[in-house]
Amino acid sequence: MFVVFCLVVYRLVSNIPIPYVDTTQLQAFFANNQFYGLLSSLTGGSLSQLSIAMLALGPYISASIIMQLLTMIFPQLEQMYKYEGEAGRMKFNQYSRMLTVPLAALQGFGFLVSLQRSSVIGFLTMPQWITVLSIVVAGSVFLMWLGELISEKNIGNGVSILILAGIVAGWPTTLQQALFTYTPAMFFNYVVFAILALVVIAGVIYISEAQRNIPINYARRVRGNKVYGGVSTYLPMRINNAGVIPIIFALSLLLFPGMIASFFANSNIAFISGIANSINQFLQPNGIAYAVFYFLLVFLFTYFYTAVTFDPKSISENIQKQGGYIPGIRPGPSTAQFLYHLLNRVTLVGAIFLGVIAILPNIVQNATTLTNFAVGGTSILIVVSVALEVMKQFRAQLSMYEY
Repeated sequence: MFVVFCLVVYRLVSNIPIPYVDTTQLQAFFANNQFYGLLSSLTGGSLSQLSIAMLALGPYISASIIMQLLTMIFPQLEQMYKYEGEAGRMKFNQYSRMLTVPLAALQGFGFLVSLQRSSVIGFLTMPQWITVLSIVVAGSVFLMWLGELISEKNIGNGVSILILAGIVAGWPTTLQQALFTYTPAMFFNYVVFAILALVVIAGVIYISEAQRNIPINYARRVRGNKVYGGVSTYLPMRINNAGVIPIIFALSLLLFPGMIASFFANSNIAFISGIANSINQFLQPNGIAYAVFYFLLVFLFTYFYTAVTFDPKSISENIQKQGGYIPGIRPGPSTAQFLYHLLNRVTLVGAIFLGVIAILPNIVQNATTLTNFAVGGTSILIVVSVALEVMKQFRAQLSMYEY
């Protein structure tokens, strides 16, 4: 009930508009800008309404990506995140929250300037600028806080659940538009959409549930009159250890250059505006370059996040300490090397599959006249993955309660 209450608050905040907005110009702006249309669909429409939560969780996700990448550069951060336990992770997350504030200010300022140049927002004095930007940053930080509160209830990742809520909130409007614009000539395209939606859902469920079971034997130990160990079990290695995080990270990283380019698109300097327009044209959501970069980012982030969350060295040490071993593999470094090799092979399948499903909507959009399928396909991918994660958390909570 607390999580439901947080989601209700999230939707209320997403419908409170910022001041000084021309609604007529705003509708025209989003109707003619495919990039911001995609971005708005992932925020549940809060961006297209210019609500106080219009940036949604984008700055926090960007801060998390930057902090994760910095662990590869600074050994101190890696030590804090991986080896200092819960206290280290809490400190690491605190740095991510602190980084969210300047990123929200930067993204908010760039987007507001783009809107002002498009006459969506009128001329603002300096106090008005400070007020609007402060509201936008506060809205993003407030959603970050809501996500943290949801995560504390242990029924799923709060950020992912808020993203799911934002996407699902936009579906009734999309369905209404689809029904109003339907013509008999579009029947085949709608059937294709329904079939591919089912394929994406089935594929995501299959790849999320699939795992490689690694057998582990424990040596029998005799202490006094009691015998310990002597049992066989297995270590589950999921094909997709990273869940929905690679998709969210890839989208955030892919949309960020377009947002910055839009800021400079109407610059008075011809050279800068030319580069910005080229970037916008290059990264059109229905373009081939966008699909290729999207696939590569999903692929790389799947490997990266799996490497962060699944550490073969620490797992092999834990198995050895408990008197266990993998049949045919020596304990210690040999076990770690075996797990690392197996992890790369298993993750390869998951990364390719996840990347293909991610760009499948773009392929369908270019092959048919379904202009909204690219948005719908990505949304389905995120919603199904988050729903599976929440279901697993519910089952774990129920098992603990029954035990």
